[in-house]
Amino acid sequence: MPAVTVSDITVLPRINQPDPAVARERAVKSVTTAPSGYEGEGFPVRRAFAGVDLKDLDPFIHMDQMGEVEYAPGEPKGTPWHPHRGFETVTYMLDGIMEHQDSQGGGGVISNGDTQWMTAGSGLLHIETPPEHLVTSGGLFHGVQLWVNLPKAQKWAAPRYQDIRGGDSALLSTHDGGSLIRVIAGSVDGHEGPGSTYSPITLVHATISPGAELVLPWQPDYNALVYVLAGQGTVGAERRPFRKGQLAVFGPGDTIRTAAAQSQPQAEPNLDVLVIGGRPIREPIAMAGPFVMNTRAEVVQAFEDFQAGKLGSIPAVHGLGTELHQSN
Repeated sequence: MPAVTVSDITVLPRINQPDPAVARERAVKSVTTAPSGYEGEGFPVRRAFAGVDLKDLDPFIHMDQMGEVEYAPGEPKGTPWHPHRGFETVTYMLDGIMEHQDSQGGGGVISNGDTQWMTAGSGLLHIETPPEHLVTSGGLFHGVQLWVNLPKAQKWAAPRYQDIRGGDSALLSTHDGGSLIRVIAGSVDGHEGPGSTYSPITLVHATISPGAELVLPWQPDYNALVYVLAGQGTVGAERRPFRKGQLAVFGPGDTIRTAAAQSQPQAEPNLDVLVIGGRPIREPIAMAGPFVMNTRAEVVQAFEDFQAGKLGSIPAVHGLGTELHQSN
């Protein structure tokens, strides 16, 4: 980790150093540790947003760090068929391969450094699995899945996909070359990422070299969250320690500060972080399982529509009927 790197960081565009006399640095509101659990057919996850108030996360709902796990042959696992309505799922693969398919005929394959952006909108059925050859061989699996809420006006939008290849992300560096910044969606210092979003957000993966510091200009009307994928360091002007599996939530301001410790774990030579933020939607949220709506009645309707088959039909696989798969 990570898959997307550069041989010469000095040739990349550099973000401007924010002027401390003008830019207001964001203070750290909280640092929380993600509890571990299991998802789907049993792959390990860290629940990145556990214990954080939804008001601080808005427009985000949920995030899992999937793995990092080295599977033996026969061990790789995915998720069974499941429904979604009312939000977007963003799956970012750092290592490994994931296949995805839906009830409307969509799907594809994402691998090292790729992002699959699925707008569930009005609803569909979806499955995510490792390819058969990876199940046979085993291998490294590591990724992140982020849930992004949709405003009420877009919750009934037609489902759509974006498969964003790792090489399409905007690659930037800091003025000293100490950090590699990948802009997957949104904008950083005028540099646009390839992801197209309904809710205005920015999604960044940054690799910070030992002893280096990253000060990112950040849109003032966005919230700001930094999650540690690997390594250790400090966050904020107060240099609050944080490490792998921890989430920092920031208060208002114009810049975000993150620094890598000089000494890193042997297996994690750099500090790798996801930096995410978006313009809060500030609408009521009613959610249950795979449905994120505005009212309880809309959630109940989503379950009823799912049971009635209105979110689509699961394609038969290897001659098995859809009824068997629906029961999963």
